[in-house]
Amino acid sequence: MTSRSAPAHRSLRRFPPENFLNRELGLLAFNRRVLSQARNAQTPLLERLRFLCIVSSNLDEFFEIRMAGLKEQIKLNSVALSTDGKTAREAFRLVSAEAHALVAEQYALFNGAVLPQLAAEGIRFLRRADWTEAQRAWIGDYFFREVMPVLTPIGLDPSHPFPRVLNKSLNFAVELEGKDAFGRSSGAAIVQAPRVLPRVIQLPHELCDCEYGFVFLSSILHGFVGELFAGMEVRGCYQFRVTRNSDLFVDEEEVKNLRAKIQGELPQRHFGDAVRLEVADNCSAAMSEFLLAQFGLGEADLYRVPGPVNIVRLMQVPDWVPRDDLKFQPFQPGTPKALQKTPNIFDNIRAGDVLLHHPYQSFAPVIDLLDQAAVDPQVVAIKMTVYRTGTDSVLMQSLLRAAQNGKEVTVIVELMARFDEEANIGWATKLEEVGAHVVYGVVGYKTHAKMLMIVRREGGGKDAGGGESRLRRYVHLGTGNYHPRTARLYTDFGLLTCNEEIGSDVNEVFKQLTGLGRAQTLHHLWQAPFSLQPNIVAAIRAEAAAAREGKRARIIAKMNSLLEPETIATLYEASQAGVKIDLIVRGVCALRPGIKGLSENIRVRSIIGRLLEHHRVFYFYAGGEEKVYLSSADWMERNFFRRIELAFPVLDRKLKRRVISEGLQAYLADNRQAWEMDSNGGYHPRRASRAKPRCAQCELIVLLKP
Repeated sequence: MTSRSAPAHRSLRRFPPENFLNRELGLLAFNRRVLSQARNAQTPLLERLRFLCIVSSNLDEFFEIRMAGLKEQIKLNSVALSTDGKTAREAFRLVSAEAHALVAEQYALFNGAVLPQLAAEGIRFLRRADWTEAQRAWIGDYFFREVMPVLTPIGLDPSHPFPRVLNKSLNFAVELEGKDAFGRSSGAAIVQAPRVLPRVIQLPHELCDCEYGFVFLSSILHGFVGELFAGMEVRGCYQFRVTRNSDLFVDEEEVKNLRAKIQGELPQRHFGDAVRLEVADNCSAAMSEFLLAQFGLGEADLYRVPGPVNIVRLMQVPDWVPRDDLKFQPFQPGTPKALQKTPNIFDNIRAGDVLLHHPYQSFAPVIDLLDQAAVDPQVVAIKMTVYRTGTDSVLMQSLLRAAQNGKEVTVIVELMARFDEEANIGWATKLEEVGAHVVYGVVGYKTHAKMLMIVRREGGGKDAGGGESRLRRYVHLGTGNYHPRTARLYTDFGLLTCNEEIGSDVNEVFKQLTGLGRAQTLHHLWQAPFSLQPNIVAAIRAEAAAAREGKRARIIAKMNSLLEPETIATLYEASQAGVKIDLIVRGVCALRPGIKGLSENIRVRSIIGRLLEHHRVFYFYAGGEEKVYLSSADWMERNFFRRIELAFPVLDRKLKRRVISEGLQAYLADNRQAWEMDSNGGYHPRRASRAKPRCAQCELIVLLKP
């Protein structure tokens, strides 16, 4: 996708590469921390399996986007240097070596610890060599009944070229000997496993000597692949999987109909350039070389794995096994007392701002707000941004109902939300069909801000005590997506308010997105690509100035990623001025902490636990005012300069104290799930010594329970 670059004046500034860490290596370091959750014996066993699957899922996207980007630069002979001073070739060499090492550790843990311990608990994945006669008979019947009818083996010869292999699909390369019915003897065939087939099949309980017996689809195909090639001898059968470049290319400045263009591009995502080939470790050298040649890959792109090539497809197994003792203890999200005063959510918001801390507190109030707005006769208009919301969203259903009820519904749908494009196009179509106004944001900028505004006519009636009516804006602003499922897994803050100035700001941003006109000065919100990064830099510099004057200065910031060079350079300057800075960065961080004369006053930590840390919280002491902002944006160039993002202040004093306590201090005190970063980008677990063990996520589950 083409996108606008950062403002021209920024490109003139030089940032010493030795002061920055590599982005791709940082992402792999994050996945090492996730893998540590699978290695940790204190993590419930089925959750350890789930973390192994999460690592695979993360690596899939890493190769589809980040590694694909490096390979694209290499193909174009790019001489551009990354912020840390590396060429694409240099970065690829380092990243490839680290990725191979990480995958090797993942499978060693899978085979050497997790599978044996699952077997000890009566949860077994049965290998072909271990099948009993009864199991083989049942599996054979399953193959002939459910699998074989949907398979299409393709013999490789001049009339049957190598097939187009779908991105991340399960496939088998078969080595054959002999001649077929037509006298052909190509020696090789490809069998593609359709995605309709489950990758893991549970055997009937009575056939197993364990509580739960599973068999991999790959094992079934290996066991019966000869049935697909009657009269020929199978000399080898090897599972493989190819990962492709999945970044859509859409020249937005040349496109007249963005939705139609994206719809045309989506099918091609499955057939982008190959970037990784995974094969079973028993694959012959000749077949490996043959497959690499077919996909235009080199030896560095080959990943030999001792097990299934698609571990990510085991993600559902923990849900299939009803063993609560092997899973995280479930918890019930709470609801703020401020929303329990009356069933009418608008009355509750008028009584004062409401802070929601997900998933410790329920996402239901956001659903209820939109649900009530859809049927409330006093509501005249609803405006909302949609980035990721899912294919079965109750929120989208409420918007449809609101439009059908005659409300003025406007929805900003981000069609370029990576891997959610198809779902968003579907919702856009449905909304347009019921008369809603659907806008696709601004060409060249992704709309990533999370905002909902409801306009309600109030007063003027007997029930309202008479007087003239007025329009009041009710607003929800959040750090996370309007996605009820991820709201149960991701940590995020949401703010419900009818503050007039914040409502005016949100209305102004919606005007920008749906109409035309110059950006106006906002009362409270910081907005990318205009004021967000300059205001953050200014706030950091203000703390530095206070420190130079001998005044108290403090910065605490929590986010998912920290990469933007100017912001990092400004943090270095603040550290040199004596500002104490704590950064809680879940994923990749390009800043190098703890370097004398540069960043000795900066500490960086990462929290990895059962929940995905997702909220962005920015704290500045500000001479005792203690400014606290919540945001949809990480401190990255794309968020600051190529996206529509918001940071919004927490104005209510009690709610501000809550954000500081729950969103920052709890994480700084964590000594069970915290990893501290060293100046070379290495991470070390922070463990309690004499101090009481502290776990932020565990404590918040208890603190905010119903």
